[in-house]
Amino acid sequence: MPPSIALMVWIVLLLGLLCFDPAKEPKTSLTLWIPIIWMFIAASRLPSQWLGGVYGAANQSIEDGNPLDRAIFSLMIVIELAILMSRSFNWGSFITKNSALTALLLLGLASVLWSDFPFVSFKRWFRDFGNYTSILVVLTDTCPFEAVGTVLRRLGYLLVPLSILLTKYFPQLGKQYEIWTGLSMYVGATTSKNMLGVLCLVCGLFYFWDTMARWSDRKERRTKRIILLNAVFIGMTLWLLHLASSATSSVCLALGCLVILAAHTRKFKRNPTLLKVLVPTFFLLYLILAFGFNLNGSLAGTIGRNGNLTGRTDLWRILLGMPINPLLGTGYESFWLGSRLQWVYYKFGYVNEAHNGYLELYLSQGLSGLVLLVAFLIASYRTVCRRLSPFSNFGSLSLALWTVLLFYNVTEAAFKSSHLMCLTFLFGAIAVPGRAKDIVSSAAADERGLTRQLRNSPLEPTPAQR
Repeated sequence: MPPSIALMVWIVLLLGLLCFDPAKEPKTSLTLWIPIIWMFIAASRLPSQWLGGVYGAANQSIEDGNPLDRAIFSLMIVIELAILMSRSFNWGSFITKNSALTALLLLGLASVLWSDFPFVSFKRWFRDFGNYTSILVVLTDTCPFEAVGTVLRRLGYLLVPLSILLTKYFPQLGKQYEIWTGLSMYVGATTSKNMLGVLCLVCGLFYFWDTMARWSDRKERRTKRIILLNAVFIGMTLWLLHLASSATSSVCLALGCLVILAAHTRKFKRNPTLLKVLVPTFFLLYLILAFGFNLNGSLAGTIGRNGNLTGRTDLWRILLGMPINPLLGTGYESFWLGSRLQWVYYKFGYVNEAHNGYLELYLSQGLSGLVLLVAFLIASYRTVCRRLSPFSNFGSLSLALWTVLLFYNVTEAAFKSSHLMCLTFLFGAIAVPGRAKDIVSSAAADERGLTRQLRNSPLEPTPAQR
């Protein structure tokens, strides 16, 4: 099939899917398209890169950025703030309920003061602030949990088929080549094979979770169509994940699906405390085995990778030996700039991230940032646990995202709020004023059998799920 015909077929099928989507939630707001566009950019490429090819505008420096990207991001942030104002969003209550996250954001803003590149650091902080306004636009929707499902579903509709299209018919966009070896890498609509893996990880988790959440109503006609559509997208996602050859995303997808499956079993529904204890315990046990007994190297060997995690352990030793302020770091996203970046290139080769989220945060914000990150992870876990008692389907997705994020950041850097994995995690981690009671009340309403509509929703519990 000629590429132009394939492109036309993709456009027609996409429009048809968006118009006749069997999982469409009519109660959600049209303003959700703003965060969908924001997440589309975060998951794929910057506007300047879409317009200027794989590498973006010519002669664009890392420090300067691109004026087109800045203009688009700034406009979207203004629109999102206007939406939140129109909804009378209570910022004071939000800060109180998310004090650890607020402290982490304020530390990032304050770190601009000791950054070697303060203006660049501030621009990046302001851009990343838009990630949180996007999440809040979704969570302050009149139907917040249905809105989360709508955003993630449409993101998959947009990017999974597009990645297949670019891979098969537009290889100049869908493939890249190693600088030194010349080996080809499939990137789809993203900028690297690892980012394509993240896209598959997020979409695979969502469609699997949505299928599990609807399984009790699988005999209904509408639900059958949704589950069939989910199965098609799961198949496409797994095919793309195979092409991406991202070991971290593959393992994390399997782990996330296992958590979702466990959360929907009768045993853990009756005793959610057991699951709440098992997840962090398993992660702590993994850290002990991985770094105390070289479990990572052994696991890497079993899946055909190097024992040094494709050079990651060598990179970690180099980065830990660099002179930085251990308490405050180098400033918000300032490490990979200037002479430090050139020095790492000289010592290790072309790399622009630590391939470890915890180390990445330490480099930019020091031990202070790590302490606040741990505080936020603990606070977010408490938010997730409240959604499991009583059980809600959205709680199982939140738990899976929380679990996957912890493991994913051991070998990749995803604690950046602009990272798709972190963005998706924030849906379940942020406590929005007035929403905690909504989960309990809707679960109680379903218990009394007051409405059939709630039972059809994948975001609230059904009698068969209790």
